[in-house]
Amino acid sequence: MALKISNTLSGRKEDFVPIEPGLVTMYVCGVTVYASSHIGHAMSALTFDIIRRYLEYRGYAVRHVVNFTDIDDKIIKRANEEKVEWKSITERYIKEYLDWMDALNVKRATVYPRATGEVDGIIAAIQTLIEKGNAYAAPNGDVYFRALSQPDYGALKHQSPDELNAGARIDIDEAKENPLDFALWKAAKPGEPNWTSPWGEGRPGWHIECSVMAMRYLGPQIDVHGGGTDLIFPHHENEIAQSENLTGERPFVRYWAHNGLLQAKLVDPETGKSSVEKMSKSLGNTLSVGRLLEMGDPDMLRMFVLGSHYRNPLTYTDESFEVAFRSLERIKSVFAPHENWGDPTSNEGKPEATAALEQAAASAKAGFEAAMDDDFNTPAAIARLFDLVREINKGRDTGASGASLNAARETLAELGGVLGLRMKELPPTGGSQDVEPFIKLLVDLRKELKTAKQYQLADRVREGLKGLGVKLEDRPDGTTWKYEK
Repeated sequence: MALKISNTLSGRKEDFVPIEPGLVTMYVCGVTVYASSHIGHAMSALTFDIIRRYLEYRGYAVRHVVNFTDIDDKIIKRANEEKVEWKSITERYIKEYLDWMDALNVKRATVYPRATGEVDGIIAAIQTLIEKGNAYAAPNGDVYFRALSQPDYGALKHQSPDELNAGARIDIDEAKENPLDFALWKAAKPGEPNWTSPWGEGRPGWHIECSVMAMRYLGPQIDVHGGGTDLIFPHHENEIAQSENLTGERPFVRYWAHNGLLQAKLVDPETGKSSVEKMSKSLGNTLSVGRLLEMGDPDMLRMFVLGSHYRNPLTYTDESFEVAFRSLERIKSVFAPHENWGDPTSNEGKPEATAALEQAAASAKAGFEAAMDDDFNTPAAIARLFDLVREINKGRDTGASGASLNAARETLAELGGVLGLRMKELPPTGGSQDVEPFIKLLVDLRKELKTAKQYQLADRVREGLKGLGVKLEDRPDGTTWKYEK
């Protein structure tokens, strides 16, 4: 089955064929580093991490670029409020972001360019656009792109310029020839950081930085461009217009992939009525990544994201992460060291159970790949992993060989790893590895007491462990235990 990707530009799923065989170039819009990143930012990073991992699983080399917007009105405002240099703000939040992404098991991008490191290239690009008649310098020192010089401006949004003018929030500026025109260069205001340009002191506009960075590190045409649906217009629409008029190469991007936004479900304490709204810093309804990491297994957020198709919005509630944690606990239970999986090198076992498990593992892998080939359908893919978990447990209980159990578990670990789940790292449960030998000793003691028909004492051991948060489960192949929250 060919890999298919939903392309925002065409509005349909298309067979994925990269520009260069064996190589995928992917640009994803990063964060503006004026404050701590929230889980909405992490959701987008996880989405494209999963896409990248699957492309690599399919055998592609992926050149992945994620930018940092490190000069912006909000950064300047934050620096003024804290009475510090603006660079100290950006350095703080870039480091924090990268540390948090490492904790979430997001693979590092090939390169993380910053807007302030690309000013020379941005100025050169603006000069070229002016020479071509696509841009103009205004009397106030700003430089604007003529939106209507792009013949199909609005194609990514699937709206005409008239519809965009009528429905979009567009800054009215007397310096513009047309309300849809957008800034490539902003004249400096008193006290702001600035750079020297042919049009006076100033700084780059937001849209042009991404075009210049994408083309510098990936070329005039790229395979996949990602970001949230809130970036479709105007940001990505403007990227297309700038880039295609700058290079003459069309299309600028072969596949536009946009993730749905994270929403917060809020409940009015007085009326009890609930509402759903976009999670954003400006609305003050965010949960920082740092706070999330304090909650337990970092893979919890990834499991939450995997449960919905990346193009759909996700709604966060107080119960969301509890459900994700339980799902994670279930899928990772197959790697619990307290379970008895038999000798991984032994082929001894019941032939029917062994054959059934081997078939189930092969079927799960095929189903997983079919789901991911269908526009990275992670809910269907994760369902196949849960199917395999069930079959592994069934195989153990019905006498499948140790070798087949081990092979099935390795298949589960491999496929989970494609999604970025650290399958062999169990969710934290409040217990300590230091006490595990003592728990095992008590489990063995209980077994001896039962053999000696000292059932009352054996029950006291069970109840005592239960009181300490340790649950025992008697099975035909022995007793297993786990911590309970």
